[in-house]
Amino acid sequence: MADYYVGLMSGTSMDALDAVLVDFATTPPTLVDGYHLELGSALRHEIMGLCAPGDNEIERLSTLDVQLGRLSAEAVRQLLAQNGVAAAAIKGIGSHGQTVRHSPASAIPYTLQIGDPNTIAQLSGIATVADFRRRDMAAGGQGAPLVPAFHQTQFHSPNKNRVILNIGGIANITILPAATSQPVSGFDTGPGNMLMDGWSQLHQNRPYDENGNWARSGKVVPELLNTLLADAYLSLPPPKSTGRERYNLPWLQTQLPGQLLPQDVQATLCEQTATTIASAILQYAPTTEEIYLCGGGACNGYLLERIAAHLGGRHLATTAELGVDPQWVEAMAFAWLARQTLRHLPGNLPAVTGAREAVILGGIYPATPR
Repeated sequence: MADYYVGLMSGTSMDALDAVLVDFATTPPTLVDGYHLELGSALRHEIMGLCAPGDNEIERLSTLDVQLGRLSAEAVRQLLAQNGVAAAAIKGIGSHGQTVRHSPASAIPYTLQIGDPNTIAQLSGIATVADFRRRDMAAGGQGAPLVPAFHQTQFHSPNKNRVILNIGGIANITILPAATSQPVSGFDTGPGNMLMDGWSQLHQNRPYDENGNWARSGKVVPELLNTLLADAYLSLPPPKSTGRERYNLPWLQTQLPGQLLPQDVQATLCEQTATTIASAILQYAPTTEEIYLCGGGACNGYLLERIAAHLGGRHLATTAELGVDPQWVEAMAFAWLARQTLRHLPGNLPAVTGAREAVILGGIYPATPR
């Protein structure tokens, strides 16, 4: 008998909402299907506007909260319709929500995701679990990354030391030792696609640099690269997490040493992402034998080439080699987290987030009986 859950994910790239249908009746869980809902440039612009202080924030946030909740429910409806599955067959939805602020290093740490789970539960007719990060922060953690616990379930090998590398707007790694006596760990390594996407939008009016072709056409600027690699976040020890609050276009423009060719800046940003990822793996997981990529950055061929160049011949591939399309891995994780919560089981890994203890994550928004 199927054990269906739905996962919803909208990451720091803010370009789309991913919905997946996952069957937990198998071990490891089976990805049944996914649905990709583009947010559109106008909505993306509105969401990005909430990532920094501005006028009329409460009204804008509240409106977008409901709007994203409605879109989330529509993504679930479309996903189930294309698979001929009734809402009544789904045990729960796990919704990450759209992060608009994340500040774990503040005097009073906080994080905020929008995409009203009340709206999702009401419109979908399915119990919804959301607001996963804040319980981990209440326990003294960073609130992120939360996907390593799922990576352990889905991708652990008893024979090989692995790293799962997610490259979204921010890049993060999960370190999966083959020996179960060693703890799983992980953290945000720094910028993933975020700065490259923003620079591409600014100079080419394109939301991303397809396959890294524009970066490939440029030349790395050593002075700029050294400045970017000197950023204080990169030298912090884990546990750590970061986001758009730190890495954004205004920040990048303060780092530029002068007038540079746009394609050279893009090449340098690509090299920054590749270097920081590889450095994190080599420093914190030096015995790694296999690295598997997921997230949008897994589609950037030039970025993958640059990461491989720094990793000394280690096996580098996408999670497709392990049977899971790299586009859907994070959304799958939130289906898993919803299942953990509804079964009253912890979802965080203290060794990853820095929390004082493992805790049950998220709030539950029950469905209305129909």
